[in-house]
Amino acid sequence: MDPRDELVTHLPAMRAFALSLTRNASQADDLVQDTVVKAWSHFDRFLPGTNLRAWLFTILRNTFYSTRRRTVREVSDSDGALVGALAEKPAHDGRLQMADFMRAFSQLPDEQREALALVGASGFSYEEAAGMCGVAVGTVKSRANRARARLAQILQLNESESLELTDNATLAVIAAQGGPHL
Repeated sequence: MDPRDELVTHLPAMRAFALSLTRNASQADDLVQDTVVKAWSHFDRFLPGTNLRAWLFTILRNTFYSTRRRTVREVSDSDGALVGALAEKPAHDGRLQMADFMRAFSQLPDEQREALALVGASGFSYEEAAGMCGVAVGTVKSRANRARARLAQILQLNESESLELTDNATLAVIAAQGGPHL
């Protein structure tokens, strides 16, 4: 199978990862589009038989950080105050839980959010995530564990409560938004 034909199957996962990095649907769509254009124009560099999804995610990640370095002078919305003011109020418990989770997720440092998105939401192994980020496996494990612990702290979960968003209402909201599956 030609890897170009397989590229389309990875778009939803790429968009979810892009959303976790940008925290903005429009920017995430632009990031995925830029990634697809770069991948398509450099398919001669893809090694057949290797992991196409990991290759695409690496391009996406590198594109995100390259763009971010170029836009250091833009207004930052690290606490989500501006974005939160534009958001529609949740209509039911699932939306409220998702909104709480996304607010907490956006408070994590970039490296922790990235590790959790790759390992938790996108289903990559720690080894694959480490390769994409260019760090040791232990670093990715540490970042993901610190991210989970920080999310539990922000969401005020005790040890007996699960961090997973598994109720039906929340799963419906996540599926409708194409968001992360943590």
